[in-house]
Amino acid sequence: MFYIHQSTCISPQQTFGSIDLVQLKESTDNKLYAIEPVYMGISPGLIRRMGKAVRMGVGSALPLLQQHKTDGIIIGTANGGIEDSLKFLSQIMEYDEGTLTPTNFVQSTYNAIAGQLGMITKNTGYNSTHVHRGQAFENVMIDADMMLAENPDNSYLIGAVDEISERNHRMERMDGWYKSEPVLNAGLYDTKTAGTLPGEGAAMFIASNNNNGAVAKLVAVRTINTDDVDLVTAQLNVFLEDNKLQSSNIDLLLSGENGDIRLKKYYDACEQLFADTTTVARYKHTTGEFQTSTALAVWITCQLLQMGSMPEHFIKTGSTDTAHVQHVLIYNNYKGNQHSFILLERV
Repeated sequence: MFYIHQSTCISPQQTFGSIDLVQLKESTDNKLYAIEPVYMGISPGLIRRMGKAVRMGVGSALPLLQQHKTDGIIIGTANGGIEDSLKFLSQIMEYDEGTLTPTNFVQSTYNAIAGQLGMITKNTGYNSTHVHRGQAFENVMIDADMMLAENPDNSYLIGAVDEISERNHRMERMDGWYKSEPVLNAGLYDTKTAGTLPGEGAAMFIASNNNNGAVAKLVAVRTINTDDVDLVTAQLNVFLEDNKLQSSNIDLLLSGENGDIRLKKYYDACEQLFADTTTVARYKHTTGEFQTSTALAVWITCQLLQMGSMPEHFIKTGSTDTAHVQHVLIYNNYKGNQHSFILLERV
C-alpha cells in the first residue's frame, strides 16, 4: 500500500515528545484519559475555543505538517468533538432555540480537525474525514492508498482522534460496554466480566510511496462486519493468503483484546491460528478502548520496530525481542461486529 514516515501520538501514556512506553500510567476512575502536552504552534485564542478532540488532533498533527508539506489531510474519527456537540444541543434547550454560541457548533462537526489543520497550515489539497465507528481509521488508510495510487508522487497526513465524552460514556456504560466494578488498566486482562475501560487519543502519520527514511510499510488492510467467529478466522486466513503469507510468517500479533469476556472468543480463535514462534502482544491496557484505537496500535507498532525490544507489559505470549520482527499483524474487534486486519512490515 504505502510507507509510513514520521508519526506523533497523544495517548494516556507518555507518547508525545519524550516517549516512554516502559512505564505504564495508571487509569483513573476506570478511564484512560489522554495526557495532553503543552500545544506549541497554536495561538492561545484559537486553542481556547477548541474542544479536546480538536486540540489533540491539531496538536498532534501540526509538528508533522510544519516539517512536511503534504498534498492532503485524511482524518478518521467516530465521534468527532462529541462533547461540543452535546454542549450545543444543551444550549438549544437552555435558550429555547434563541441566540446560541456558535463556537460549540463549529468545533463539534466531524471534519473540524481536518478543516482546522487545512486552514492553519494553508493546505488547500485533498481534505477528507472518515466516520465509520470502529473502522474509521481503516478507511483512512484505504483512502490514502487509493489517493497514492492515483498520485504516486504525493504524500498525505493521515491519522485519527477520539475523546471520552462524559455523556456518551454514561450511555455506553449503561449499555454494558464499560466495567461496572473498579479495575486498573494493569489488571485489565485478568478480569472475567463484561465491559472494558474507555480511552482516548490521537495518532498522526506521514504516508507516501517513497521508502527513503520510512519507519514501516503498511502492506494491507481489510475489514469485516460479522459476529461469526468462524467467518472471522476464515477471513484472516484468506487475508494472509492474499498477501502470500502463512501464519508462521507473522512474527508479532498485536491484539486489540480489551478485557471484555464477551469478545475474548474472537481474539482466542485468531491467536490459535498462529505458530508458537509468533509473539502475541496486547495494547489496550495502554490506550483504553475507543473506536479509532487502531491508529494508536499502528503508532505503537512503528515504535516497537524502532526500539528493538518490547516492554514486558505488552506481552501475552512470546519474546520481548522486536529487533528481528519482520511482519506484524494488528487484529482489532469493536463491539463484536466490526473487525479489522492491518498488516505492517519492517522496511
